[in-house]
Amino acid sequence: MATFLNLVSFFLLICHSSLSLIKARNGGGFSIDLIHRDSLLSPYYNPSDIPLKRWQNAFRRSIARIDNFKQPLNSKTDVSSTVVSNNGEYLMKISIGTPPVEIMAIADTGSDLIWTQCKPCRGCYKQVAPFFDPKKSSTFRDLSCDSGFCEGLGNQGSCVRDSCQYSYQYGDQSFTIGNLATDTFTLGLGSNSGRFVSLPKKVFGCGHNNNGTFDQNGSGLIGLGGGSLSLISQLGSSIDGKFSYCLVPLTAENETSRLSFGAQAEVSGENVVSTPLVSKSPATFYFLTLEGVSVGDKKLRYKSKAAEKNEEDGNIIIDSGTTLTLLPSEFYDEIEIAVKDAINLTPVNDPELLELCYETDKDIDVPITAHFAGGDVKLNPLNTFVRVSENIVCFAFIPTNDLAIFGNIAQMNFLVGYDIEGGKVSFKPTDCTKQ
Repeated sequence: MATFLNLVSFFLLICHSSLSLIKARNGGGFSIDLIHRDSLLSPYYNPSDIPLKRWQNAFRRSIARIDNFKQPLNSKTDVSSTVVSNNGEYLMKISIGTPPVEIMAIADTGSDLIWTQCKPCRGCYKQVAPFFDPKKSSTFRDLSCDSGFCEGLGNQGSCVRDSCQYSYQYGDQSFTIGNLATDTFTLGLGSNSGRFVSLPKKVFGCGHNNNGTFDQNGSGLIGLGGGSLSLISQLGSSIDGKFSYCLVPLTAENETSRLSFGAQAEVSGENVVSTPLVSKSPATFYFLTLEGVSVGDKKLRYKSKAAEKNEEDGNIIIDSGTTLTLLPSEFYDEIEIAVKDAINLTPVNDPELLELCYETDKDIDVPITAHFAGGDVKLNPLNTFVRVSENIVCFAFIPTNDLAIFGNIAQMNFLVGYDIEGGKVSFKPTDCTKQ
């Protein structure tokens, strides 16, 4: 799900490899760039795609993502195995090994495992960039079968000659098989800073047999979920359990978003709204409680089959890898009616997957507020409607009969902070192009 690019300059990085992660509790922390996969800065960018085509692709990825999220909610299967193999919306640069080999990986808050294609590759899919060669890294180490991380794999782990093996099959039947290992990760602190932070002994999957629907530009992912194998969990107390991101609007094609850790991930000041993180299974997902949505002055209470059973806490996940916001069908229907009543235009047939569209060359501005437990998040027009063509604007919410998701369009131009130790997610209205 990610893209291996080029070898970085060894001399440049080795000069900074002595940098270590500054403890957040001592006032440290760091930030890195996030690149939308459809932006001009992305290796996935296709200049021949018109804006409508890019939106259609993003919408399809949202639908595929929710389809792949179904299994863990209805079974005891480890959620890590249901990561969407070629989905995700934001990329981050990270280097693995000594000397470091740079990858541009999908940054995914809906998954945990960090993995990449490794030599020798017995059944790997074709990729543009070279495979990572663990024999050329002086800091690479295989994990033994009695390690806690290996035990945490459950039925997706096995032991081969005292080496911890993993085997993940995704919802679309793609798969990655390899050995669990540790190596040094190196992160660049912004595209123009020339500075780096070194993270030694981080656990990742070295995939030797990977195939399915993976794109040739991709070769792995960076899991930012809540499970034990994710980058967030591995950094743990060194970042005080804090990370944040600020996603720029998709119209800002030359701008990068920001992903911050530790002290630099603190969300404070005026207009901050915080809502509790709800601890429930699967641990990978970040569950919030959505109490309702207001359209103008009309407040609609959250409605779903689970809510009817008094299972209202943790009724929606927040996910940076899903473009659209998905709500239970019975709740979405009420919101759509209220939105229609607030717009003095006649709906037109949607060009692809969206439910509610209008033909207009003007922006649609309907006040919409998400009422989370603990506070209200007032959404802007860019969070609720998307222009899919020159004359068509569509509502960026759709119905679902499965997992409800607060997607990344709804999060754009908000500083979104995750405080794992404090058990909360915070939102602060922000011009993310200036972060």
